[in-house]
Amino acid sequence: MARYSQEFKEKIVQKMMPPNAQSIAQIHRDTGVSEPTLYNWRNQYKNAGRAVPADPSNPENWSAEDKLAVVIETACLNEQALSEYCRKKGLYVEQINRWKELALGGYEARGRLSANERRELKQTKKQKRQIEKELKRKEKALAETAALLVLSKKCNAIWGKKRTIDFL
Repeated sequence: MARYSQEFKEKIVQKMMPPNAQSIAQIHRDTGVSEPTLYNWRNQYKNAGRAVPADPSNPENWSAEDKLAVVIETACLNEQALSEYCRKKGLYVEQINRWKELALGGYEARGRLSANERRELKQTKKQKRQIEKELKRKEKALAETAALLVLSKKCNAIWGKKRTIDFL
């Protein structure tokens, strides 16, 4: 089993990040390092808090964890350093600012429901379940009626005269 230096690992992981953003399959073909090892290295860097996105071509499709990692990574940077970071990673300053606002907005909105609002939400969910249950019952009744109509048409076609079938 081959051992790789930390510098080599960092160099390879940098190839996975924007602006290079090579696929793991391509890096495997270029370096000969196995794909599971490359996935493992990428996951180690992600778990360490470094942003290594899965899809560097479209940062808006990154997971919330990746976006949050970028926000945390750039929290202490000034404007110039942030611009340099964005150029290096293939991002825009506006994206990072929006992600930061979304992260803060999610945090602030978390505990804002009052007891009355929670009660109303619970009641609304209960009503929703009742309506869904009634809808299922009505769909079954409609399907049964449609089946009886088809049966009625088949009876008329077989016997040749219009007969009424008592459904009940």
